[in-house]
Amino acid sequence: MSIRKRQVFSPEFKREAVALLGKGDKNVAQLARELGVKRSHLYRWKEELDVHGRQAFPGQGKRNPQTSINETVRLRAENRRLQEENEILKKAAIYFAKELE
Repeated sequence: MSIRKRQVFSPEFKREAVALLGKGDKNVAQLARELGVKRSHLYRWKEELDVHGRQAFPGQGKRNPQTSINETVRLRAENRRLQEENEILKKAAIYFAKELE
């Protein structure tokens, strides 16, 4: 079994791919197939361009560290919110179970 080498795309390629995506001539699946990339790459590149504009794709195949930090903060907040919702639902289940008795 061979190990696949990680593909690295230039910032220019990413910008052009997002531009083609923005044209709307083709759906994401078709465009991804033609360019030889995953659909998730196109979505992520579009998001990075929307958020960081000209600062997106700093090069060397590494994500912008600020993007990773923002994502971590967002995920932690979402995790906290979901834990709180879970606790509320547990308490509600106990309350309604007592009412049925």
